Amino acid sequence: MKKYNCIIVEDEPIAAEVLEDYIRQIPFLELKAVCSDAIYAMETLKKENIDLIFLDIHLPKLRGLDFLKTLKNPPSIIITSAYQEYALTGYELNVTDYLLKPIEFNRFLMAVNKVNRKENPESSNAHLADREHLFFNVSKKLVKVYLEDILYVESLREYIRITTKEKNILTKMQLGEIEGMLPVNSFIRIHRSFIVSKPKIEAFSPAKIEINGKTLPIGRNYKEQVIANMIKSVG
Repeated sequence: MKKYNCIIVEDEPIAAEVLEDYIRQIPFLELKAVCSDAIYAMETLKKENIDLIFLDIHLPKLRGLDFLKTLKNPPSIIITSAYQEYALTGYELNVTDYLLKPIEFNRFLMAVNKVNRKENPESSNAHLADREHLFFNVSKKLVKVYLEDILYVESLREYIRITTKEKNILTKMQLGEIEGMLPVNSFIRIHRSFIVSKPKIEAFSPAKIEINGKTLPIGRNYKEQVIANMIKSVG
């Protein structure tokens, strides 16, 4: 498993401790330094090969976004801030995610999963593509799920259920959040409550899709897109 070297740039000790605790729970993250200001972070970047920065905005000496603008080839950036008004500026600077304090672990996990996907884009090599995965928080432990194993994902209000041939995985997350992490050429949303794996579809009609013996409805608002996508796949 590839390890991502990361640093925390945060001047609030309690906020830094929360991030440190979260990072320790993620098997593919390796914390290299906790920097109390951007100047310290600059020195760390000169000494260490860093893949990911958790960056606060309101920092002493040099603000977080100004620091980010000084980086010619920045690593992946996850903003951690108590202020949502800087989110647009952050995304204009191509940050991977923008986390609002206080940060919940599930939301943190979604952000670092995005980094994992960003650094391992789908490969034309089938063997490499088969190894694509995401981690999910299930009963206070992280469970790895290979994307090729997913049949469909179902929304259950504040939770989602990920169904594979071998098991079901229940985790606290919105369907739209996991939709943003799944590759669009392999997964498609067919209903406000369902995302399905396109390669796993066994049969379809204008009203429903069959996967592994399970019939799932196609929502009225999704019908045109789903049918067009399936016809294209058949062609």
